[in-house]
Amino acid sequence: MFKVKNGDTVSVHYSGTLTSGEAFDSSLERKPLKFTLGEGQIIPGFENAIIGLSVGDKVTTTIPSKEAYGEYDSELVVEVPKNQLPPNLDAHVGMHLQLNQPDGQAIPLQITQVEDESVTIDANYPLAGKDLFFDIEIVEIHE
Repeated sequence: MFKVKNGDTVSVHYSGTLTSGEAFDSSLERKPLKFTLGEGQIIPGFENAIIGLSVGDKVTTTIPSKEAYGEYDSELVVEVPKNQLPPNLDAHVGMHLQLNQPDGQAIPLQITQVEDESVTIDANYPLAGKDLFFDIEIVEIHE
């Protein structure tokens, strides 16, 4: 029986939750997630959790933040004057924005605080600094 190894393309079903038990993602209501190990498509802790498994195997794993989306970086939180935002923007807490860099790369941002003259914007990935819990099932190892 084949076992998952680095370089393999696999299909998996998964459910992800936070420490609080809140679900943040699942493939159970859609097609399995297909990816190739070692190509950086998936967080490192997820890849490490399935190495050595076979089709039909299931695993429950805890992935620390450093092996998921990294630690929370307070330097990625900045206060921006409202006059630097688009004039018709109805800025509110929780709003998602996108900053396009000169090279075309998009950086997702979230407004975390709104004041009279400024807004606070957080460029951390929403799951940064959080340990993640996954239930994973190997559906297929592609040849």
